[in-house]
Amino acid sequence: MTSTHRTAVPSVDVLSTARSVRLAAAGLSLIAVCYGLARFAYGLFVPAFRKAFGLDAATAGAIASGSYVAYGVGILAATALTPRVGARVVSVAAGVLATAGTTLIALSPGAAMLTVGVLVAGSSTGVASPPLAHAIALRVAPRARNRIQTIVNAGTGAGVLVSGPIALLTQEQWRAAWLTFAALAAVVTVWAAVTVPAARESTTAPPDRGRRSPRELLPHGSARLLGAAGVMGAASAATWTFGQDLLTNVGRHSPSLSTVAWIVLGACGLFGAAAGDAADRLGLRTAWTTLMVALSVTTATVAAAPHLFVVALIATGVFGAVYIALTGILLVWSTRLFALHPARGVGLAFLFIAVGQAVAAPALGAVADHTTLTAAFWLAAVLALVGARHGPVITAGRDRGPRW
Repeated sequence: MTSTHRTAVPSVDVLSTARSVRLAAAGLSLIAVCYGLARFAYGLFVPAFRKAFGLDAATAGAIASGSYVAYGVGILAATALTPRVGARVVSVAAGVLATAGTTLIALSPGAAMLTVGVLVAGSSTGVASPPLAHAIALRVAPRARNRIQTIVNAGTGAGVLVSGPIALLTQEQWRAAWLTFAALAAVVTVWAAVTVPAARESTTAPPDRGRRSPRELLPHGSARLLGAAGVMGAASAATWTFGQDLLTNVGRHSPSLSTVAWIVLGACGLFGAAAGDAADRLGLRTAWTTLMVALSVTTATVAAAPHLFVVALIATGVFGAVYIALTGILLVWSTRLFALHPARGVGLAFLFIAVGQAVAAPALGAVADHTTLTAAFWLAAVLALVGARHGPVITAGRDRGPRW
């Protein structure tokens, strides 16, 4: 492939506006149950799990860290399988995993089954994103593609928003809460089965393509994309991992108030759906830089004033919107860069977000142990500023679409 050749996704059956809206709704719901319920809700119920199963803090943390591994395995599997078996099959698999994992957690007689349930539920998050991004990239009209990608991605905020009130109401009846999560996941799985298109890779690949070149497998700019995803994940790890701890132990707020902050984080995360419009209007580079600076400011604000609940609440809410928007920008960036293989691009980008979080969480914990938890948040704020300088590189025609 010469430098003057421009790739284009061959024509496929484009979904109507009504079917695109239904896909957006089903996709948002699938992301909500996989991320907001099956994965992130574990942290809200740790006190109940520790009481029920006699877990110490180290064991509870080890179980949580296992979900990162399961998440990575899920992403790799979904990235490989989506082009072969289709987006619908893999999306349904994500829903089945979320349903099975939450059911296992609800019925756990001991820590062993709880661990298995958390791992199964955590894997669903990795399986869910690549097929949905793949289907949208290949079957939604270009004018609506970015918007729908980021609307679906905002499902994380919707799931967190739903899980918070349930956690407040059912701390003593946590099994009922997780059975509710399982029922919701089952309903959404059926919805995905009838809504998500098949969208196999064979519908987009020209018939005369020979062996794929290294540039096609990892297009120019891939290293920058993956590095940016990793730094963003690392910078966000402080709030995701230690945000509740900071508000409760440093800010001296009650667990109920800290959970309210979690609910606000999820509610504000829905505003992250505007990332697609921001990418179209500002360009990926400007949107990325602006949002990473905002991530730094919100993290620093929580570090500076954890004892001022209103200030910390506002900062946490802004963090939710900014984090979801940043993942939306990475989603748009990766589907543009990997135009012919969007599932691979999204899978790699989201995998590196998880890698950044998995590496940063224990490192920030070590900083907190040797200094203060506040210092760990200041370090995360600095990481976000570093990441602001490493967004997409604008070249002629590149910021508005893929070009080889």
